[in-house]
Amino acid sequence: MSALEQLCCPLDQLPLIRQERSLVCANGHAYDIAKTGYINLLPVQKKHSKDPGDSKEMVAARRDFLAQGYYDPIIAAIVTSVPETLKRLSELRLFDAGCGEGHYLRQIVAQLTPSHSMDAVGLDISKWAITDASKRAKTIDWIVGSNAHVPVAEGRFDWVMCAFGFPVFPEFSRILADQGWLLLVESGADHLIELRQILYPEIKPHRVTYTEGVEGFVLRHEVDQRFAFSLDNGEDIARLLAMTPHIHKASYQGKQAALALQKIDLTADVKLRWYQKQGKNHVE
Repeated sequence: MSALEQLCCPLDQLPLIRQERSLVCANGHAYDIAKTGYINLLPVQKKHSKDPGDSKEMVAARRDFLAQGYYDPIIAAIVTSVPETLKRLSELRLFDAGCGEGHYLRQIVAQLTPSHSMDAVGLDISKWAITDASKRAKTIDWIVGSNAHVPVAEGRFDWVMCAFGFPVFPEFSRILADQGWLLLVESGADHLIELRQILYPEIKPHRVTYTEGVEGFVLRHEVDQRFAFSLDNGEDIARLLAMTPHIHKASYQGKQAALALQKIDLTADVKLRWYQKQGKNHVE
């Protein structure tokens, strides 16, 4: 069972102490633990909408799509590329920032558990995503919260992963131990290019992110993971579209053209960048 340890109150950043089915800080702010085991640490006053993050429908689409293994080569690349300093740890403390319904985190934990004691936490702003995740893995701590204000103690993790998410580097640095590792997983220039060519009349030039580096971190390793896969039914094509930002960005005509397909061959183009946190006395 998950422990929900070393969490902080999102209102005053004080440590949260477990009292039966709640977590309580010294100022009396209390947060109930849901029946499925997750904790909601996203106060109403810090929400930017009534129901932030992915909808229940988007979560279901991503869950059903990823469960079929289409993106498993990405997970394999993550596990294979784990830095040696992390591999040598007997206990590996991993935080998934923007974990969605938890597919990546569950698979990574399962693959690394034989050689490590895993202390894993997944956070997402969508209550629907965390509700779904908490039903499927009871050994992982699941939190509804925001990357902008991660409700955990300083230096809590050895490894922070942000896959196709919204990184907040000062927060990631704060919760990482000295010399800890940050993994960014992002789309490359040709990711789902065949689908995008159907959705949009013109493909915008790809913008490489963080070309100037990341303050407080050093880029140590970069992996290009590229592979082909095919969808041979309209249901999976619809699920893929529903789980991507294109569901909001593409025109009605573009989305209808994609949803009319019954088969499509696709390219996955993904970049894995491993950054190491610079210590206070770090010298290059």
